[in-house]
Amino acid sequence: MVTVTFDKVRKEFGTMVALPGLDLAIGSGEFVSLLGPSGCGKTTTLRMLAGLEQPTSGRILIGDRPVNNLAPGERDIAMVFQSYALYPHMTVAQNIAYPLRKRGVPKAERPARVKAVADLLQLGPLLERKPRQLSGGQQQRVALGRALVREPKVFLLDEPLSNLDAQLRAHMRAELIELHRRLGKTMVYVTHDQLEAMTMSTRIAVMRGGELQQFATPAEIYHRPANAFVAGFIGTPAMTLADGEIAAGQGRAMLKLGTLQMELPPDHLSQAPTGVLPVTVGVRPEDVVLGAGDGQASIRVVEPTGHESIVLANAGDVVFTVRVPGDSPLRPGDTVPFDLRRERLHIFERASGRRLNADRDLASGPARLSVTV
Repeated sequence: MVTVTFDKVRKEFGTMVALPGLDLAIGSGEFVSLLGPSGCGKTTTLRMLAGLEQPTSGRILIGDRPVNNLAPGERDIAMVFQSYALYPHMTVAQNIAYPLRKRGVPKAERPARVKAVADLLQLGPLLERKPRQLSGGQQQRVALGRALVREPKVFLLDEPLSNLDAQLRAHMRAELIELHRRLGKTMVYVTHDQLEAMTMSTRIAVMRGGELQQFATPAEIYHRPANAFVAGFIGTPAMTLADGEIAAGQGRAMLKLGTLQMELPPDHLSQAPTGVLPVTVGVRPEDVVLGAGDGQASIRVVEPTGHESIVLANAGDVVFTVRVPGDSPLRPGDTVPFDLRRERLHIFERASGRRLNADRDLASGPARLSVTV
């Protein structure tokens, strides 16, 4: 197992700055996802680690060894792309064995290594088939097998599941989680799909505009987003974000969201505000309570998904996204009591987007507060 380090890595394409200066330390044996919208710099980061792009400045280290000046083949990495790139005229066994042949591994050693990888990926019965005779999931496993057979120090995966249908994606996510558990190898995974990142990763690096927004465990990113961008980007359905203000005085902090008002717990913010502070407030769908409280909400939309329904509810002039049980009797047009779990509100400075919550356990019990309209 081996660490991966980006030390003040900058990447320019002509006048465009793709990465202004990335600092990122990936621990040995971690499964780290680079997550963000299109154009955030995640694929550029992976390509520089692979040696397919050169940094403009800064250092990239695999273990203790700087690799900036090493060719891809000298970095002891293996990469799996969005495109499987299998050789159509070769069998599965020949595709998996190809890297061994290129690296000069003795012919007598290859069958045993191919068989070991094929058994790991449940490809044994398919070794004599050609790629055209395989399903998409099987082809993806062959591409993984071709990377695994090299026994590299680091695995790089660039959106490898994006061409699969939803059912196969879920199946391959589970297989990749199990594969990482068995191998214990360092894996760096690029995706724009937050579900993949949240379910598979040891830690997630959330990126935007080439800059690292937060690098933390999935639980930390969900419960303690570092800024309003991360808060809105992570979570399905998305967090409700609404502009408001905090009016402080006489040891109290009153939060106003349009026509909604509530008092914040005294230890909710990391620093006691003074005067009036413009903020953005984030509320997760599970932290809106319908059917209890002193406020009133009007149901706009109900989207059944099976075990739960997603509801859009107007409270004052804010539209909240809410999770309710799938058998909920709510219908569009209903008016119901409404409340918020105030202990779980996420507060961000509106100008900078930075988090203002005190550092404490936001996943703790409900502690609701009545909301007046």
